[in-house]
Amino acid sequence: MVRSTSLFSLALLGMFCFVPGESGPVADAITPAHTIAPEEAEAELSEAIHVHELKAHVYRLASPEFMGRRGAGAARASRHLAAAFERLKLEPAFDGSYFQPIPNLLADEAVRDRSFLGRNVGAVLPGSDPKLKDEWIVLSAHFDHLGKDGDHYYPGADDNASGVAMLLEVAERFALQKQKPKRTMVFVAFDLEETGLQGSTHFATKPPRDFKKLKAALTADMLGRSMANLMDEHLFTLGSESAPQLRKLIEEVKPPKGLTIARMGADLVGTRSDYGPFRDRRIPFLFFSTGQHPDYHRTTDLPDRIDYEKLQRNSVWISDLAWRLANDAEAPVWDDKPPTLDLDEARTVMVLVSRSLEASKKFTLNDQQRTTVAGVRDRLEGILSRGKITAAERSWLVWTARMLLVTVY
Repeated sequence: MVRSTSLFSLALLGMFCFVPGESGPVADAITPAHTIAPEEAEAELSEAIHVHELKAHVYRLASPEFMGRRGAGAARASRHLAAAFERLKLEPAFDGSYFQPIPNLLADEAVRDRSFLGRNVGAVLPGSDPKLKDEWIVLSAHFDHLGKDGDHYYPGADDNASGVAMLLEVAERFALQKQKPKRTMVFVAFDLEETGLQGSTHFATKPPRDFKKLKAALTADMLGRSMANLMDEHLFTLGSESAPQLRKLIEEVKPPKGLTIARMGADLVGTRSDYGPFRDRRIPFLFFSTGQHPDYHRTTDLPDRIDYEKLQRNSVWISDLAWRLANDAEAPVWDDKPPTLDLDEARTVMVLVSRSLEASKKFTLNDQQRTTVAGVRDRLEGILSRGKITAAERSWLVWTARMLLVTVY
């Protein structure tokens, strides 16, 4: 996840159904981890999204082999991802190549065409419906991270090997099932997210297909942990305010048992990951994250700290939602109206502040912080008991959350 200069943005992001029928992909039960060698799990091909497969992907991408996925490590990781797409027999996304070089726009004009900073990796599963196959859906996650600092490297297990593991397993599910999606699916691993969203920005600027036919962009960043170690069951989903159909899908696509979908407005966090370039171009989007945690952007973001059962639940739900987007007769349409005033955000913030007051072992508040958080909880209780939030109260919620997340979280 890209670093922001706003402490509020850093923290608030972390705050954060349809079950396929017989004609869709088989819904995967939440299965326990198996005893299987990592290399075998990584090579395994199946429609189901298993814990051991996700775990193998995360451990591999977060290993010293890829040197924190920056520089030479990112180049090595890009080849690894291209090979995974090729093994699934997915088509290259970029004029016969799985790679989209990202130019160095700051380079001298004379050498700009030969000066590249990194490369996106993308693959295509063509749509099966003659009328809808020219429309396309993007599912993405960034694979780069912070690299090395002397003899130490940043593993980036959650940020964002967890998101890439989801991407690979959903691509595998779609590629292997007999019934193919009606719309074309484009699976993209973005490079250079950590350095200003350069990979996704270049993709949106130089898309491999007709950009007017892009119906939705889904991206995931950090899917395997918990905001402040307090929101264990939550998957935060931002962006549904960009199109009414997206909110409808979130409500209809039922999550697996043990997963709570926390719908939030993206305006609460600003531009925090690769949805930014799509939002700025009025493409309906969704952003998925389990949020920021104490190991964020540290050398301690290790694969053994990922909750793989949660990562599996998240991956299955994202897969089911992507399937609906790829097959529904009605595609999302951008909506410029302000976000609908409802209680979803208030309920989520209420959970956070309540747990902060209760969980002294996981999160410690000083006396002043405890008084402030308790006051916020009391006002939220009034709003929730009334069952309605006004525009003025939502503005209070946004600014209060910013204050709390700078001074408390």
